[in-house]
Parts: sequence; structure tokens; C-alpha cells
Amino acid sequence: MAILKHFSSKNADYGAAEKYLLFQHDEFTMKPVLDETGRLIPREDYRISSLNCGGDDFAVACMRANLRYGKNQKREDVKSHHYIISFDPRDSTDNGLTPDRAQALGEEFCREHFPGHQALVCTHPDGHSGSGNNHVHIVINSLRIGEVPFLPYMERPADTREGCKHRCTDAALRHFKAEVMEMCHREGLYQIDLLNGSKNRITDREYRAQKKGQLALDKENAALAAGGQPPKATKFETDKEMLRRTIRQALSHASSFDEFSSLFLREGVTVKESRGRLSYLSPDRTKPITARKLGDDFDRTAVLAMLEKNAHRAAEQTAAIPESPAAVKEPLQREKAVKTAPNHDGIQRMIDIEAKQAEGKGRGYERWAALHNLKQAAASLAVYEQSGFSSLEELEAALTEACAGLQDTTAKLKALERTLSGKKKLRRQILAFAKTKPVREGLKAQKSDKARQACREQHESDFLIADAAVRYFKEQGYTKKLPARKDLQAEIEQLTTEKNALYCQYREKKERVRQLQTVKGNIDQLLRRSEPQRRKEQSHER
Repeated sequence: MAILKHFSSKNADYGAAEKYLLFQHDEFTMKPVLDETGRLIPREDYRISSLNCGGDDFAVACMRANLRYGKNQKREDVKSHHYIISFDPRDSTDNGLTPDRAQALGEEFCREHFPGHQALVCTHPDGHSGSGNNHVHIVINSLRIGEVPFLPYMERPADTREGCKHRCTDAALRHFKAEVMEMCHREGLYQIDLLNGSKNRITDREYRAQKKGQLALDKENAALAAGGQPPKATKFETDKEMLRRTIRQALSHASSFDEFSSLFLREGVTVKESRGRLSYLSPDRTKPITARKLGDDFDRTAVLAMLEKNAHRAAEQTAAIPESPAAVKEPLQREKAVKTAPNHDGIQRMIDIEAKQAEGKGRGYERWAALHNLKQAAASLAVYEQSGFSSLEELEAALTEACAGLQDTTAKLKALERTLSGKKKLRRQILAFAKTKPVREGLKAQKSDKARQACREQHESDFLIADAAVRYFKEQGYTKKLPARKDLQAEIEQLTTEKNALYCQYREKKERVRQLQTVKGNIDQLLRRSEPQRRKEQSHER
């Protein structure tokens, strides 16, 4: 699942960003790691390139541009913006995402969304805390050195002009996240919905604080263990994580907001509601923590929905007639069996050992293949039983149904992609048409035919773009009024979200079809092997 992070920096030393990309840094303190001689240690593996620097070093090019336009001279000015596209660790093994491919995607993303900016694009394949995921750093000078077209995330004319600065607004960040989701879908990479928030909203600062606190706690516990004393705690929790745990505990028991608040008061936490939003004030803090900073599961709507659900459940339990212990125990056991059932997503096809022997495979391979077949046979039978199949006909029917569901999802996905592609093309045409507005107004201002003809010849390319856009609008049925850019962008983001959700369903259904096909093939192979053995035993009995 690719994620997008953004940081802005007021550091006038542009070389510090390049130093971070090229040399090892402590993941907690962000200070450079030095060797025994006090020198910087280069990173083991990386890919780096610069854009729009004109052959100069990134830091030198940025400082020259700032002096030329008289920008970024004050201490409070934002000097640079740092974007990080972090890919899922599984993309490296499952989808063939190499550092070179990630670097190419990062450069493409930078050229498309940050034109006119001096930039550094660097790919690290190690990931944070040794996670092993490819992630791309994009560092841009906040100053724009060239005029650029009006892009979808821009809101004012200054966002396109030379000598103006980049603004990372909420709308721009939503647009970048939608484009990252679209890029991952296009490239066949793992992706989640980045536009609708998350259950636990963990910021980079909180993540680093948790890692740093856990490291300090581990050192303290090691010292206590050396002295023969038991550890105080084994897991470090930030204030926000402790608050999330407390909220979940309260929501598991409370059935009303008053009861919810009273449970918090026992822990010394005060729940406040202001303008339809919740905030939580713990005893050791002076400033409350808003629910928005905790995650979507902790806002007012989610809390009230859970309380209402608990109230309905309590009413149903009160009104329900008690069942016999055996009737209650059996569904509980079935539910437990389902929850604790092993995951067989990695089930594989059995090997035809006789065919491999005919190809010249030795005894070592035969022993390995026999063990492999035993494991896959056990996994196949486990899936067969857990799915509730009682015959091969039911398995074949389930496979047919799964294939039909996959085809239906594929058709919906393709239709949604066509709609999204049409909306994006319409957006491009609207932006191109809006860019030609000064030229079109200049043509209207001409008084004579000769002047109008000269204006057309002078700006022929712009009028060709405008005419093509008008033809496209007429073909699409927009004869009177074009949709607003903000409404169109919101529609594109909504379609992107729907497409990614549908793509996740597609991958799940595709995996289900593969699993059922593998199970059916393995069972067929087992039956083909057992049939000659059964006939041999019957003939021996005669």
C-alpha cells in the first residue's frame, strides 16, 4: 500500500536535504551516522537524479534561483518541500517493483506535478526500521523558475507564474494522493484508499516517538533484568495510543454518551464536545487531543454509532429468551474455529512426480516433491472442509460462481476506468481551454478583420488548442455550460476512490478463483492416484 507524506522546511541549507538522501542518518534523532574517524557513512543503495537544475548542484541551483527572483531570503520563508512516496514492501516480491522502477515512477510523478521546480528525486530500497520497502524522496525548491500550465490542484493564477512559490494546500495534497492511487493501480501495485482517512491516524512524529520510546524502554528493561528485577512494562505507548486504547475499552462497555463520559472520568480523562467535535484531555496534559488527530474511529459520528449499536445489542439481549447451553456453545465453537483457522492463501499445485522422474529428476527431488505434495494435499483438504464442501460438484459450482463474480467485477472495473478516463480527458481539455483565455479575449478586442487575422496567425497554436477543446465539448454534449473545475476534481477523486476499492475486490476474487482452481486440481490429482490403488486392492481381494 503506497502512502504519501509531505514536509515543508525553512532550512536555507539546501545541501542538508541532499546530505540526508546520500548518507546514513539515525531514524530517531535524524542526525547523521558517523564512522570511527568522524566521517559520514554513505547509504548502501540508492538512486538519485536532479531535475531543472541546469547542470548545477541542487543546492547551488536553488540559491541562484532565490537570488535571481529575490525570494526565500527571510527566516520564516518555506525554502523547500519534501514529498515521500512509500510503496508496500510486498510490491518488491509480488509485483516486481525494483529500485530502478520506483525511481522512474518518482521522476515521472515529479515532472507531471511539480513542473518548473528544481528538484531532487531519490529512491531508497531499505525502508524505515528495516522494513525493506522501496520509497521515493522528492525534494523541490519552493520557488518556481518557469511558467507552467494551470494544473488541477492549483487555485489561483500565481500558482502558474514564474518566480512564485509552491503551495501545498489541502486540495493539492488530496490531488497528489489521488494521483498516487491512480499510479499504483496503473502499475499493478498494492494500494489503499488515501482519501478517506484511516482508523488510526498515526503521524510521522508519533511513529518516531513510539520507536524512540520503545528503544529507551528496552534499554531500561535490560538494566532491570541484569539486576534481577522484573520489567515495569514491555511495550511503550504514546499518549495518543493510550488514549485510543482507553476509548476502545470504554466503547466496548458503554451504551450511552453519559456512560461513555463517566468511564473516562474514572481514568481521569475529560471528554469535551465542541461544535460537533470531540476532544480528550488527559490528566498529564494541558491541551486536549482532538478526535481528528486520533483517527476516524474516534470522531463523534463513529463514537455515537458504536454507542447506539451497543444500546441495541443490550436491548436484544434483555428481550431474548435464554437458550440451552449446548445451543449457545456450538455456534461459539464454530466462530472460534473460523477465527483461528490457518490462512491457506499460499496454497500451491501438487507436482506430478512421475512426469518429473521421466524428465531426469533424481531421488533428492523426489523426496522433496513428495513432502511438498503432502503439505499441499493437507492444505487443499483443509480449504475444502473449511469452505463447507461435501462433494466435488459443490466445489465446481463454487468455482464457477467465483469465476462469474470475477468476470462481473472485471466488467465493472473496466467501465469505471473508461468513465474516469473520460473525466480526466475532460479536465485536460478544460484546463487547456482556460489557458487560451487571454488569447481569445485579445481576438475579441480587435476592431478590424485584418487585425483579427494577424492575431490568429500570431497565436495559431493557442487557437488550434481552443478549437480542438470546443469540438470535444460539443462531442460530449457540453454546449452551454462546462462543469466547474472543483466539482470535476471532486468527481475524479470520488471515482478514483471507487476504482481502488473495486480493484481490491478484484484482487480478492482473483485470488479466490486461483485458490479454488488449485484445490480442485490437487483433489483431482489425489483421486487419479487413489483410483489405481483402489482397483489393485480389489483385485488382490479376489
